[in-house]
Parts: sequence; C-alpha cells; structure tokens
Amino acid sequence: MEKYDWKLTISTNILKLKFVGLWPEVFVCGHNFFQAANLMFNDNDLQTVTATSFITLSTLIAILKTYYLIQNMGILKELMVTLNSDLFQPRNLRQINQIKPSLKFWKINYVLYWSMASGAIFFWSTYPILDKSVEKYRLPFMAWYPYNTKISPYYEITYIYQILGIIFVATTALSIDTLIAALNMYIGAQFDILCDDIRHLYDVTNDTFHEINKKLIHSVKHHRKILEFAENSNNFYNWIVLGQFFISATSIGITMFQLTIVVPLSSQFFSLASFGSAIVVEIFMYCWFGNEVEIKSSNIPIAAFESNWIDASMEVKKNMIFFILRCQTPLKMSALNLFYLSLDTFMRDLPKSH
Repeated sequence: MEKYDWKLTISTNILKLKFVGLWPEVFVCGHNFFQAANLMFNDNDLQTVTATSFITLSTLIAILKTYYLIQNMGILKELMVTLNSDLFQPRNLRQINQIKPSLKFWKINYVLYWSMASGAIFFWSTYPILDKSVEKYRLPFMAWYPYNTKISPYYEITYIYQILGIIFVATTALSIDTLIAALNMYIGAQFDILCDDIRHLYDVTNDTFHEINKKLIHSVKHHRKILEFAENSNNFYNWIVLGQFFISATSIGITMFQLTIVVPLSSQFFSLASFGSAIVVEIFMYCWFGNEVEIKSSNIPIAAFESNWIDASMEVKKNMIFFILRCQTPLKMSALNLFYLSLDTFMRDLPKSH
C-alpha cells in the first residue's frame, strides 16, 4: 500500500508560515508596537482604549505565538517525523476511510476560520474608504507614529503599512491556530487506526499465538507512540493555548461592547462581527479536536471488547487485559494542566467572555 502523506493536509499552513516568517519584526512587531504606543499616550480616553485594545491584544498574542513556534521548532520537526513514521501509517483502505471524516471536518473549520478572518481584514482595510473618512486622512487602525500621518505621502505609506501588518499578523496567528488543531486531529485519527487494529486483531483464525501476540505488541507500541506524540504536542502549544484563551475571552467581551456603539451594518460593524466570529471559531477548533482526542482514546477498551477475543488463547487474553487496564483513563489535552481542551470548556467559558 502506498505511504499515506499526513503532512499534505497542513502543507498550506507550512507554506504560509514560511512566507510570513520572513518579516516578523518589520510587520508583526512593528504594527503592534505603534498600536500599543497609542494606547499608552491615550490611556485616559475610554473610547480609544476600547477601540484599540482588542486589536492590540490579538496582535500581541500573535507575536507570542510566533516566538513559541520558533522556540519549539525542534519539537514541531520531531512531531512531523513521527507523523510520517511506519507506526502512524494506515494499514488498509478501511482505515483511510475512517480517518477521512476528521480530516474533512478540520478542512471545513480551516476554511470557515480563514473566511471570517479575511472578512474582518477586508472591512478593516477598506472602511476608511467606504465611509469616506479617508478624506480626513483616517487610518484603518488607531496608532501613534513619530511623524504626521495626515499629509501625503506619509498617509498613503502608513495606510499600506497597516494593511500589510494586519495581513502578516493574521496569517501568522491563523496558521499556528489551525496547525495546533491539526495536531490534535492527528492524535484522534491515530486512535481511530489503533482501535481498528485492535477490533480486527483476531480476524485471521489460523494465526498462531505468536502471530496474534506480535500484532498485540505492535498495537501497544503504537499506543505508546501516540501518547508520546500527544505529550510533545502539548509541550509545543501549552503557552500558546493558555495565552490565546485569556486574550480571546477579553477580546470577545470588548468586541461585543464595540458592536453596541458603532453604526449598525456599517463596514466597521461587519469588521467587528467577522472578528468576533473568527475568535469563536478559533476557540471551538481548539476545544473540538481536543475533545475528540478524549473521546477516541476512551474507545480502545470498547474496540477490544468488539474484537473476536472469545477464541483467543488464555495468554493472549491476559495480555489484552493488561493493555485495556492501561487504557482505562482517556487522554486529555490541556493548557499547562490548568484546563482541558474540551467542549465542556468551550460551553462554560464562552458565555463568561460576554
């Protein structure tokens, strides 16, 4: 059977990260710095603070994501090597068909997330033009610059810089977010493959004790490798997820407040609505695929029971019991063990941000 290319699913993510990785200081850090400076100089102006803080916080977490991505690049490369190892390969067409729904759902979330974020970027970039405030030299984002932005060509240069800055920030943040969701999706897919192997462990009736035991040992090794992959994934994104949950809760709250004071159905209104929706999809991706890991890891004992274990030898049954006992506790993905990535977390924490 031809080797399955797991990395093909996230090839677009990797390509985008390679592209935006060329200019992190110029666009990602610079754009955030000028917005933060504006906040510092106008900290007594509530309208300025609320209109700027949620964007500034979002670009700040994008910088942290970039830092931890570079810092943990060794872990990520190791994960990619493990992903394409022989243990992680589907054995047959049946297993490929079992993992396809997870891959498809990840792609749906990927497209939805990028669509929401692209909508926000479009309306942010164009609303000074659409509401004709460009005639008053209004920029897409409130920021401080050490020169007069209300004269040409400084205004046009700054306008383009802000648009490029938010595009680079968004591309970095979204690519890392969907990459993290993909890692959890891969873990769930591996549990699907493992459960299928266990479910069909005794299908060949003429297998000897040693052959069946060899298959079981292979499943045990596969399980250990999945747990190792999950631990490394957690180490890769622990701080990213923790920071993102904190920033997202704050940003959603401020965005909801901003929606109540802007002109309804204006370009600024749609940019805020798209931005808020993108954050909800982002947190949903984290929690959904983390929840899938917990559910699918808990299916191992069920898969063992569904196998044709009745005709197996007593030795094989004993070995299977030991393996099942090891798999009694489901695997849970977390952020520094402070909270789990689950739908319960999503449903509990999302209303609090409002």
